[in-house]
Amino acid sequence: MEESSKGIIKEVLHLPTESFTETEMLLYWNKYAQRLGDKGYKIMESLLLINDPKLNGTAISIELPNEGSKLDFEKELNGLLGYLKGHLHNHDITIEVIVNESVENKRSFNDQDRYNRFLEINPNIELLRTTFGLDLDA
Repeated sequence: MEESSKGIIKEVLHLPTESFTETEMLLYWNKYAQRLGDKGYKIMESLLLINDPKLNGTAISIELPNEGSKLDFEKELNGLLGYLKGHLHNHDITIEVIVNESVENKRSFNDQDRYNRFLEINPNIELLRTTFGLDLDA
């Protein structure tokens, strides 16, 4: 019995815990959302981008508008955590989901914002706009 317990002793792994800023976290958060969108997971992408997560030490909190959104978000939570831990080199990161029924989409886009987004997706939009003399002011 004593010999079998000796084989169970596990080596303690020292996982990286480098410090990072909220800006760095947001950069990788948005990159992960874009990857999901590129793979066709548009709903998950929109949940990640519904508002900016807040950083408090290594704890990230995000507010979602309802319980259904939280359930959808939690399905992707392990993938997101793994991505952030790997890219930010910190394995102490945690994510807390807060349901706030009064959260509204904080990203209100004006015509210029929409145009800039379309331009990122397809630079030929500028050619179309200039060819037909289109204006953003309607």
